[in-house]
Amino acid sequence: MAADDKNDEFDFTNVEAIPINYKAVAGSNFKDRKAYLDKYQKSIEDPATFWGGLANSWIDWFRPHDEVMSGSFEVGDVTWFKNGKLNVSFNCVDRWAKQHPDKVAIIWESNEPGEGKKITYTELYQEVCRAANVLKSMGIRKGDTVCIYMPMVPEAAYAMLACARIGAVHSVVFAGFSADAIRDRCLDADCRYILTADESCRGSKVINLKNIVDAAVAQLPNIEKVLVFQRTHTDGVTYVEGRDLKWAEEMAKQRAYCPCEVMDSEDPLFILYTSGSTGKPKGLVHTTAGYLLYTMCTTRWTFDLQDNDVFACVADVGWITGHSYIVYGALANGTTTLMFESTPLYPDASRYWDMVERHKVTQFYTAPTAIRALMKYGDDPVNKHDLSSLRVLGTVGEPINPEAWIWYYNVVGKESCPIVDTYWQTETGGHIVTSFPAASELKPGSAGDPFFGQKPVLLDPQTGEVLEGNGVTGVLCLSQPWPGMARTVWGDHQRYLTVYMSQYPGHYFTGDGGIRDKDGFLWITGRVDDVINVAGHRLGTAEIESAIVTHSACVEAACVAIPHDVKGSSIFAYCILGQDETDSPELRQEIRNQVRKVIGAFAQPQDVLVVPGVPKTRSGKIMRRILRKIACSEYDRLGDVTTLNDASIVEAIIEIKKAEDELKKSKL
Repeated sequence: MAADDKNDEFDFTNVEAIPINYKAVAGSNFKDRKAYLDKYQKSIEDPATFWGGLANSWIDWFRPHDEVMSGSFEVGDVTWFKNGKLNVSFNCVDRWAKQHPDKVAIIWESNEPGEGKKITYTELYQEVCRAANVLKSMGIRKGDTVCIYMPMVPEAAYAMLACARIGAVHSVVFAGFSADAIRDRCLDADCRYILTADESCRGSKVINLKNIVDAAVAQLPNIEKVLVFQRTHTDGVTYVEGRDLKWAEEMAKQRAYCPCEVMDSEDPLFILYTSGSTGKPKGLVHTTAGYLLYTMCTTRWTFDLQDNDVFACVADVGWITGHSYIVYGALANGTTTLMFESTPLYPDASRYWDMVERHKVTQFYTAPTAIRALMKYGDDPVNKHDLSSLRVLGTVGEPINPEAWIWYYNVVGKESCPIVDTYWQTETGGHIVTSFPAASELKPGSAGDPFFGQKPVLLDPQTGEVLEGNGVTGVLCLSQPWPGMARTVWGDHQRYLTVYMSQYPGHYFTGDGGIRDKDGFLWITGRVDDVINVAGHRLGTAEIESAIVTHSACVEAACVAIPHDVKGSSIFAYCILGQDETDSPELRQEIRNQVRKVIGAFAQPQDVLVVPGVPKTRSGKIMRRILRKIACSEYDRLGDVTTLNDASIVEAIIEIKKAEDELKKSKL
């Protein structure tokens, strides 16, 4: 929500803290609150010694670094571990294959229960080496960019680690995006190679990924090779001779050894696109050493990771959560990580809990959207399974509402598993605010404690002044650099500076608002820019609006987020039609389908309302605050409309919305 909007869902002042109820096990990273506070203080007072010591002891280097940190937010030239030489694939795979060859690296929980498999670190090493040699045989070299558009299969992790091994920069595109989205990302990153699969299986849905890629490649003349993993071996896939290669055939040609490319600490590891307040997604660049160390630390310390744990992050590798907490963070710690291909409701609402019982999962990390969806099925699907292996529960992607938090804590965790409600972003690489299992009091819905090396502050949005004390509301910023931060926007460093570093000089601007309550607990109130969070997926309003106006009938659009019981937020679109166009249910569905085609099904508006115009200030800025209130039928809470260029448009929209509400009621 905007910084000046009130949070009406619940009263922060009535939420009470829950005492720490976590029995530290042998080897726990933090035994108590004091242990956390002592280490945190050291990380703030002397970050160079703190991070430098961790880098020396946790990372295997080919050449040690010369300087721990240099640069500043203001200039945008932050570097970590300057001139150090290493390889991320080596740190995630090789060293563990040597130390623990038979330890399970990846548990693949396939779409159909019981059809998955376990991959040891030795097998992971062999598969990654073969995949790296396949990439080399395709002509891919250090510095090349590679698009990965794959389902949740182990081969997606092999592809990422193989790119890291040979120094190629991967750009993973979520396998729910459209052909146009793939095209735009490949053009921006200058990708000449795409790795994909024939189809993806997710619940009862089977999606032909190769056909989507083919539609993208038809608009990408620079694509040289497409490597296809045959997930379903369907006959409905066409292979272009000379361009398309089959994964299994190419892997069979390669030996299970590929030397690691020596990479600099600041060499790019990957690009990951995220929506912004303009129509063009931002390609955030994460570099090698800093990102590796930060994901190691956050995985180990946030979840109190132990040697024999089974860590289950049920996100998708197409998002930063999958990068950091399925692949890089987990494997760099030598742990067993679980990859989940299916959905929480397939074949029934006990899928997660059946999986936890079968694999003896110790940490379970999911999104509030999934928790809210499962709450509707009651406690029985949870209670019929043995969840005694669980020690820590986590949430990610959006703030969790207290009701869902309490259900998760009481029913799933049996009041004995702390919930680490992690706050972070694609840009941060890893957690920046979170609870710690044996060290943090818990307030259902609040964000927790700063991670090590982080100095979160609330600033007055107008003056940029730091707001001290409790009971304050402002914009959330970070005061000092950290190793996992993205270094730039691919091909547009000025955009990086403008979005993150320039708005509040001397600080990194998260784009989110926050509240520090009377007890000092931090609450994240959501975006203060034009970005919508739907089921943990960040979508720029401009991106959705641009997709809508590609429909020939629509000349202008404005999108806002409205509350949704399961997704947290859904998209409400206001559309202005061309002079000769007529509103109809069929046209509205066409507009919704247009967004599905251009971006993907997950971005499709839930509601489309055709209007004669939208409220704008005299400078032309759309007043989304007013549009949100109208979309939620809060007609008496519009606030100040005196700054509008034409206030009469608000009344016109309200009349249309009221008529729409009456029509819906009549159909019930």
